Amino acid sequence: MIALPTPDPASPDPEDWPVGRLLSAASRRVEREWDAHLAGWGLTHAAVPVLAHLLAGPRSQRELAAASGVTEQTMSRVIARLERTGHVRREAHAGDHRRVAVSLTESGRTALLEATAGDVPRRITVRGLSPEQVDQLRSLLLLLVDPVPERAEPDRPDDAAPAGARPTGG
Repeated sequence: MIALPTPDPASPDPEDWPVGRLLSAASRRVEREWDAHLAGWGLTHAAVPVLAHLLAGPRSQRELAAASGVTEQTMSRVIARLERTGHVRREAHAGDHRRVAVSLTESGRTALLEATAGDVPRRITVRGLSPEQVDQLRSLLLLLVDPVPERAEPDRPDDAAPAGARPTGG
């Protein structure tokens, strides 16, 4: 049996790092490059999905947070920054004036479309990889970010509880 080396997260050599540290380091590099590119439009990596969701029309902060997979507190900071740069505006919700709707401005639409146009975003994230490697990396990353599909439970009698389930009082 071949002994595999034990990953060493403290090693200065990335060859020794566990997968989690490699992903984290790669993510930070890509994020820094992406943010540097987006800065020309007053955007950040966190702003792009928000603006993309707003292309479909106004949304509440709660809806944007859920769609982006972040907390409402985090979304509040992203929206505040986008509002300061003039890319979004907050308005009273048309149907419920207690709620606030976030909408995309023309400046935000232009910034999003210009910043994500062409092959610049692709070049930033895949520097040094062949087109085949990019396709392979993309497939692997999609496996990591897609939610786990619901698994069908095996057929069982109606009165049988799933393994590990606690009985309810009755």
